[in-house]
Amino acid sequence: MNSVSLTQTYTQIKVCLSFLPKLQVFRSRYPPPPKTVRTPRGDGFEGGVSKLKSLGLTSHYSMTLPGFVMLLCILGAQATMDLRNAAAMAAGLCNTKPTDVVFIIDSSRSVRPSEFEQVKVFMTKVIDGLNVGPDATRVGVVNYASRVKNEVSLKSHKTKAALVKAVSKIEPLSTGTMTGLAIQFAMNVAFSEAEGARKSPDISKVAIIVTDGRPQDNIRDIAARAREAGIEIFAIGVGRVDMTTLRQLASETLEDHVDYVESYSMIEKLTKKFQEAFCEVVSDLCVTGDHDCEHICISTPGSFKCACREGFTLQGDGRSCNACSNAATDVVFLIDGSKSVRPENFELVKKWIILIIDKLDVSETNTHVGLVQYSSTVKQEFPLGRYNNKKALKEAVKKMDYMERGTMTGQAISFLVDNSFTPNQGARPGVAKVGIVFTDGRSQDSIRDAARKAKDNGFKMYAVGVGNAVEDELKEIASEPVTDHYFYTADFKSINQIAMKLQINVCQVEDPCECNSIVKFQKKVEEALQALTKKYILS
Repeated sequence: MNSVSLTQTYTQIKVCLSFLPKLQVFRSRYPPPPKTVRTPRGDGFEGGVSKLKSLGLTSHYSMTLPGFVMLLCILGAQATMDLRNAAAMAAGLCNTKPTDVVFIIDSSRSVRPSEFEQVKVFMTKVIDGLNVGPDATRVGVVNYASRVKNEVSLKSHKTKAALVKAVSKIEPLSTGTMTGLAIQFAMNVAFSEAEGARKSPDISKVAIIVTDGRPQDNIRDIAARAREAGIEIFAIGVGRVDMTTLRQLASETLEDHVDYVESYSMIEKLTKKFQEAFCEVVSDLCVTGDHDCEHICISTPGSFKCACREGFTLQGDGRSCNACSNAATDVVFLIDGSKSVRPENFELVKKWIILIIDKLDVSETNTHVGLVQYSSTVKQEFPLGRYNNKKALKEAVKKMDYMERGTMTGQAISFLVDNSFTPNQGARPGVAKVGIVFTDGRSQDSIRDAARKAKDNGFKMYAVGVGNAVEDELKEIASEPVTDHYFYTADFKSINQIAMKLQINVCQVEDPCECNSIVKFQKKVEEALQALTKKYILS
C-alpha cells in the first residue's frame, strides 16, 4: 500500500463494519427515494448509493449490503473520512475546526412562519454540533427578504447557549427575495473584522444560504466575488426553488455544496451533513487507531503520546518499545563501489544508507555505525563510533567518493571480520554486530570462507543484491534463516519486492537484549527500503 498504512486500513475497515447494523436497520425502514428528490451526499445509505451510481452502478440495490459497506471502504480516503467523521459525531468525539460561519436565511413572503421556525430549528441543530467559542467556531446569521438584517454578528455570542437563544428570537421579514443583496451584505458586513470575522488564513469562512425562491436581483457576479474572496458557499434549496440559482451560488464541487429538499419539514435531514462538514479529525486519535504506538496510546488535546508496558522503555522514535534499557548495536555497511554500479546508482545507494540511519537510535550508548566501500580494494570510510549523532553520520555518507574498478566481495568481508568489528576500530564487546553487504554484481574472488568466518564469529549478516548480483552468493553471505537475511531485485524499479520479502526475525539467542536489537534493526531496514522505494523509485 502506498498512502495508507496497514494499521490505518485495518482501523478503517473496523469503522466500516461497525456501520453494518445501522445500515441494515436504515435499509429496512426506508425505500429508495423518488428520482425527483436529490438525497444529500453522505445522508445515510442512499447518499452512498448515489456516489456508486456515478461510478456506473445504476441499480439501487445491485449488491449485498455487506458488499456495499466493504466497497465504501475500498473507494478510498474520502469515503473513509466521511465514515470516520460520522463515527466521531455519533461518539461525541468530533472537534470542529475554527471557522467563521454565517447563515444567510431567506424569510421572504413565500416562507410561511411555521416554515421559518423549521429553518431556525435546523440552524440550532447545526450549531449544537459545533465547537462554539471566541477561539473556536464563531457563528453569525443574516436574515433577508427585500432588505437585509444582520441578526447575529460573529462577535456577538461567545457560548452555544447564548447563540441558540439569539437564533430563537429571529423573526421573518416577509417581503421580496433579494439574494444578491444578502450576499453582498455578508461580504461587506457580516464577514468584516468589525463584525468579528478573523483575518487568519487558518480560519475558514463559510456561508450557508437557505432559500425557497427565485432571486429578484443578480446573484451570479456577486456570488463569484464572494467565492473569490475566500468564502465557501453552501446553497440549500427548498420546494420550487430555481436549481440554476443554487448552482450559481455554490462553491465547487457542486455535488458537495448544493442540496435540495422538497419542503421545510425535511430540512432537518441536512443537519448531519453540515455537522460532519465542520468536523475536523476525531480528536481522540487513540480511539480511532490513527497512531503507531507499539504498546500504549495516551490521548492529549488534539494529539497523543506513546508509553510502554512495565519492563520496557520508549525508544527515540517516540513510538516503539524495547525490552532492554541498553539496545546497543554495532552496524557496518559494506558497499560495492565497482564500476558496474555507475555514479548515478551509487548516489542512490548513499541515499538508501541515509534512510536506514534515520531509522536507527544513533547515540554513544545505543547504535554505532561504520561504513566500508570496496571494489578491487577495500576502503574504510569511517569506523564504528566515530560519529555518535545522525547529522554527522549522514554528512559523512554524503562525502563518500565513488571508487569504481572491480568487485572483490570476499576480500571486503574479510576486512569486515578482521578490522571493522575489532575493538581498536570501535567495536564494543558484548554488543550485537550487524553487517550489511550491498552489491550489484558477481564477486571476482571467493566469498565462502570469509562469509563463514563472519557468521561463526556471531555477526548477523544481511546481503542486498541489485541487478547482476548472483543470488547464490547473496545466500552464502546471509545469516540463517537465509530467506530472512538476503534480498535481491533485478533493478531499482522493482526494489519494493525486497521490502515484501522481509520477515520479522524471531531470533533465539540467550541474550534477550541482543535479540531485541537485531529484530529492531531488521524492522528498520524494511522501513528504509519501503521509504526508498516510494521516494526514489515510484515517484
